[in-house]
Amino acid sequence: MFNRSFLVLYLILGVQLSLAQEVKILTNSNGMTLGYSQSSGIKILEVNGEFFKDLNRNGKLDPYEDWRNSVDERAKDLASRMSVEQIAGLMLYSDHQSIPARPYGFGAGTYNGKPISESGMKASDISDQQLKFLKEDNLRHILITSVQSPEVSAKWNNNVQALVEGIGLGIPVNNSSDPRNTANVTSEFNAGAGGQISLWPDGLAMGATFDPDIVKQFGTIASQEYRALGITTALSPQVDLGTEPRWYRTTYVFSESPELVKDMGKAYIEGFQTSSEASVISNGWGFESVNAMVKHWPGGGPEEGGRDGHWANGKFAVYPGNNIQDHLKPFTEGAFKLEGGTGKASAIMPYYTISYDIDDVYNENVGNGFSKYLISDLLRDTYGYDGVVCTDWGITHDEGPMPDTFAGKPWGVEGLSVEERHYKAIKAGVDQFGGNNDKAPVLAAYRMGVKEFGEDYMRKRFERSAVRLLKNILRVGLFENPYVQLTQTKTIVGSPEFMKQGYDAQLKSIVLLKNKNQILPRKEKSTVYIPKIYTPLETGWFGNATPASFEYPVDTSLVKKYYNLTDDAREADFAIVFVRSPQTKEAGYSREDRKQGGNGYVPISLQYETYTATNAREQSIAAGDPVIDPEVKNRSYKGKTSTASNIMDLRTIQDTRMIMGDKPVIVSVTADKPMIFSEFEKQVEGIVLNFGVSTQAVLDIISGKHEPSGLLPVQMPASMKTVEEQKEDVPYDMIPYKDSAGNIYDFGYGLNWSGKIEDGRTYKYVKGK
Repeated sequence: MFNRSFLVLYLILGVQLSLAQEVKILTNSNGMTLGYSQSSGIKILEVNGEFFKDLNRNGKLDPYEDWRNSVDERAKDLASRMSVEQIAGLMLYSDHQSIPARPYGFGAGTYNGKPISESGMKASDISDQQLKFLKEDNLRHILITSVQSPEVSAKWNNNVQALVEGIGLGIPVNNSSDPRNTANVTSEFNAGAGGQISLWPDGLAMGATFDPDIVKQFGTIASQEYRALGITTALSPQVDLGTEPRWYRTTYVFSESPELVKDMGKAYIEGFQTSSEASVISNGWGFESVNAMVKHWPGGGPEEGGRDGHWANGKFAVYPGNNIQDHLKPFTEGAFKLEGGTGKASAIMPYYTISYDIDDVYNENVGNGFSKYLISDLLRDTYGYDGVVCTDWGITHDEGPMPDTFAGKPWGVEGLSVEERHYKAIKAGVDQFGGNNDKAPVLAAYRMGVKEFGEDYMRKRFERSAVRLLKNILRVGLFENPYVQLTQTKTIVGSPEFMKQGYDAQLKSIVLLKNKNQILPRKEKSTVYIPKIYTPLETGWFGNATPASFEYPVDTSLVKKYYNLTDDAREADFAIVFVRSPQTKEAGYSREDRKQGGNGYVPISLQYETYTATNAREQSIAAGDPVIDPEVKNRSYKGKTSTASNIMDLRTIQDTRMIMGDKPVIVSVTADKPMIFSEFEKQVEGIVLNFGVSTQAVLDIISGKHEPSGLLPVQMPASMKTVEEQKEDVPYDMIPYKDSAGNIYDFGYGLNWSGKIEDGRTYKYVKGK
């Protein structure tokens, strides 16, 4: 049978194949550049010698099409013209999209009903799923993850923009990305990694530089690369405080210091959002700007016991120190008080967690994205923020069958339907739903609002969100020219200059913790022994397994550029042991413990050896899984044990010490959070710490090509006892480790070749100074 819908789909997709070559550029007398696709069907209007795009194809210049009008005027005009269905689509933010779509698994998609390898289509073509949510659901915000290449990303952007330019009111697509410039490109949670781009320190690694100027430089460079890829929103920075040392996502925060995080986050946003003078449209915004979506309001750091809100076992943030104010500071004194013309971060993302017992107005313990107190009362009314509020991904979806299942995260509203969750979030003040491609539940929420408040009220409520969302698209120039020039993409993304600046920042993030008898630096061309490391089977962020291995932890060909490498310790002048910080396999929850009658909760340890939580709380602060495990009223793990899954890292250090005899042993640690150093510090001569940068940068420090200058952005605890006794919401409240040389691994500590670093950074940020 003839399938007309399939033919239409095929023809539409076929038209997109050459759209990148059909983009026309017009320049107005004042320099405003217009870019449009000849195949989109729009016409160009000429008014008093100036050119404008007739995006709704009605033959006249409407206020939202007139680039001479203010962003506010244009956004309000366009919102008033949109149907409820169109606004509902604007309130969607897509789930993760890889370019091209994978044939199966996470981010899977099809092309003419087939995997791309069987479809005969190009990597830059629009997938079936993307075509549906763009045309049928009116979605205009897409989250991009991995891309085959910068050129593919640029071409795909042009194809998508040409498609939507000819649909409805001609609203462009606002593409976004999680951080994608991190030097640790194998980091699994960082869905942005992939494709050639400049590589920089991220999170704690950037924090270890203690230098906001480096962060601003990164933002200025990364925003240029983003725009050359067709990306106009960064789902970053993460300005949570790392006050809970066991938290999985501490690796992505700058520090536990409210002041340092405030300054770093502010610099990040300034760098991303501010265009150079030649590219400004108005108020610092322009064709080089990238919207910054700052996360996670009101601060995701104080997770009880270090568990994470991506899972039900970590749904609660707690405040035993009554210290929410420190967690708000990076937002209220940083992201909302920019020095540049853009003024404030353009968007805010609340975290998944329930900020336990913080709401003293409505007395609700619900996820932050559902909290009227946190969004409307605190964020909007108290602090006057009127930008976009977008939920974290998947908060309206149903949760999984177990507290450790990676699924939806409707914390505190588990008993509501998907549609009711959307409505509750809208009533709380949310503008947009992360990870939702379907407009149906948003429209259902609209109907609920009409029933409760009337049509006029809900129409105005939807228009308020539409105006906020449209302003972020308008002020980065997408209505005038959403297209990317491939020549610029090739020149800008991962340029040698940008790569060099990123690498220099990596070097400045590395922290020298121990240097007994000035054993470092080690001369090049001497002989080094590097032991292989056994890595057990690991389960990653999305549940995929990595097989066990026994191999060199670094690229030996790179090592040989610095030293003679031997596998016989007797021939070596010194040894370098490359290890990771201790990893806890269960991440705070064990199904086996639950099967055996326990509550399922187990400790997250920061040491390699077996740890028994003798100092943990008798009674957890928060508890309760009303749908999947209502019987558990206490999440305490007191008396339970945990052993690091990578305990062989410690054994390798100890074995290397033994076989090296009196020869120096250097330990290079890649850490993702604080850790216990007492297990091996006394046995080695040097400790070099990084928070996820390239091996080459580490070797440049060890060999003396560059002098270390990094400082600890978080405390390194003396023991697990002090970890258990600290308060999740309070910075600097652990007893830091004191090593055999008398140095204290406190916030702001680090060595250079001369000794302990004391400079302008330490005087500005180190507590008590």
